This record gives sequence, C-alpha cells and structure tokens, in this order.
Amino acid sequence: MKAIYILLVLMVLFGAVTVSAIDTSDDNSVHLLIFYGRGCPHCVKEEGFLKDMEEKYPTLEVHRYEVYFDKDNRQLLENLVMNYNTEIGGVPTTFINSKVITGFSDSISRNIEQEIIHCAKNICQNPLESIEKDNNETITITGDASLSEEPGQTKVLNKLTIGAVIIAATVDAINPCAFAVLIILLSTILAAGKRKRVLAAGLAFTASIYISYLLMGLGLFSALQAAGLTRTFYLIVSVLAIAVGLFNLKDYLRYGKWFVMEVPMKWRPKMKSLLKGVTSVPGAFLIGFVISLFLLPCTSGPYIVILGMLAKTATKEYAMMLLLLYNFVFVLPMIIITLLIYFGFTTTARAEHWRTRKIKILHLIAGIIMLILGGIMLITIGLGYV
Repeated sequence: MKAIYILLVLMVLFGAVTVSAIDTSDDNSVHLLIFYGRGCPHCVKEEGFLKDMEEKYPTLEVHRYEVYFDKDNRQLLENLVMNYNTEIGGVPTTFINSKVITGFSDSISRNIEQEIIHCAKNICQNPLESIEKDNNETITITGDASLSEEPGQTKVLNKLTIGAVIIAATVDAINPCAFAVLIILLSTILAAGKRKRVLAAGLAFTASIYISYLLMGLGLFSALQAAGLTRTFYLIVSVLAIAVGLFNLKDYLRYGKWFVMEVPMKWRPKMKSLLKGVTSVPGAFLIGFVISLFLLPCTSGPYIVILGMLAKTATKEYAMMLLLLYNFVFVLPMIIITLLIYFGFTTTARAEHWRTRKIKILHLIAGIIMLILGGIMLITIGLGYV
C-alpha cells in the first residue's frame, strides 16, 4: 500500500513537471527585431519572409522599426548595435537572441528560421533587454543590404517620386491616342441615338481603363521589386525616360515618319471595329479591358519609367497609393471629355477636330516633360540619392 502511495505521488509530481514544461514552451515567446527603411527592396523581401514565419511559428513576435523617417527608432538601433558591440551596416538589420543580421538573402532566411526554432525550444533573450546589460557573445551575419540613408536624403527622394508620378501621369493623360479611343466610342453611342447613355458609357469605359492599368501596374511593380532592382536598373529607367521624350519630339518635328508614339497604324482598323460594335454601358465597360491592350504601345513608356522608380524607392503600400494617384491623373481627361460631350459643351466632331489639330503640340509637351523627368532622375543618381 505504501509503495502504491509513493508511486501515485511520483506520478502526480511527474505530471506537474510535464505540464509546467509544456506551458513554459507554449509561453516562450521568440522576440525578433527588424529595423528597416521605407523603399528598401531588401527590407520588402525580408518582410514577406517574416510574415510567413509568423504564421508558421505562433510564438514568434516580430517588432518592426522604420529608421529612415523615425528618429526615435534610429536612436534605438544605435543603442542596440552599441550594446551588441557592432556597427550599423545598413538595412534591414535584424536582432534575434545574440545574433545581429544585416541584409537579407536566401542563406540568411535559413539562418533566421534556425534561430527561431532554437529559441522556440530554449529560452532566448529579448534583444530589447540587451540595452540594460552588456552583450559579449554577439554573432554578426552580413548579407545583401541597402544603405542606411540619412533621413534628409530619403525625404528628398520621396518628394521626387511623388512629383515624378504626377508629371509622368500628365504625359500619359495628354496622349492623343487615349483621346481618340474615347471619342470613337462616344460617337458610336451617339450615332445609335442613345445620348442618355453617353455619360454612363463614358464613365464605365474610363473605369475599366483605370482598373486594367492599375492591375497591370501592381503586377509589374511586384515583379520588378521581387527581382531586387539595382542602381544600374534605375539608370536604365532614367535613360528610357529620355528616349521616350526624344521619340515624342520626333513626332512633333516629323510626325508619321518611321513610327509614332501612338497606337500602331496596323492596329487601328481592328480597334475601331471593336469600338463601333459597342452601344451599351456594360459593353463599354468590358471593351475597355480589351482596348487597354491596344493603348499599351503609346502609353506604356511613362508608366514603365514610374514603375521602375517605385520598385527601387517605395514599399508596396506606398507604391499602391502612388499608382492610384497616377491612374487617376491618367484617366482624368477622359472623365472631362465625357462630361463636356454629355452636357453639350462640345461635340465628338469638335473634340476630334481639336485632337487632330493639336496632336503635334501634345507630342511636344510630352517630349519636353519626359526629358526633364529623365534629367532629374539622372541628377538624383549623380548626387547619390539612389
């Protein structure tokens, strides 16, 4: 009987120890600190990786600190690297247990995950607690990183990006081929004796153009940023902006010679036949997605330049906001033309006459703007802002 009693006591004690061990494991939070800069492509890659890790390891707690625009976060980074007996090497900078990791790559992602697994099974220090004590066992790992830029430089580049978006969108907005497409559509609807549908059809067509260009932009932006763009690519985009400007100037000086920065001549009959078959609002909305493909040759130049800039300098959230702005500016003339025709301030015939009469001037304006934009981009490279 005594032996059974002792056995029961031992079983209870063993169960208590086991439960305690399990609870400790479940409550053992793994603390990881990441210091990043807005617009840093390597930071974007690590952020995507860390989100996957948070889903995979529930005990992982990621503490995020932006250092380009937040002075307090930058001061915290300086305090941490001092206590870890190391230096700021760029962003992203990751702290986990006794490790300081600068940059991000495939090998670094594996190293971070191994450390997360280790800390989930063992008790690891919270990096924030290292500020209160010296850390003499630091392990430093370095990979691909972006410069830890001065806040002043980043703000200048941020302002440049917003200005460039508005400028390039304006070039796209005054493109004569975009005007032509809308005028053909509205003329078809008016010819069918359905004047009341002009407003709804024009706005529906404009909305579909907006949506398709936005989706194309987001897709290309994600692809470019995932590729990890370099300063060389930014230089290529700058040269592309200048090339688009020169081609538009060619259309002003020698319109129709060699090629034009508009819908190719061979595509126009097919595009017109598609538009002339539309007489309803749903049809106008659906045809907009098809027509957006025809418009790419004459509108993609400025768009690609901006997407290249954003992929180099902006996070996905910030780029999304700027792409919403870009495409609104792009379709704004379509909205204005639709309203003018609907309320009788002009007719499709007069609008088309104005377009053909001013077509060379529109190319001149677009060419000058793109040359200025490309020049400014080259200057930012020369000043070391990119």
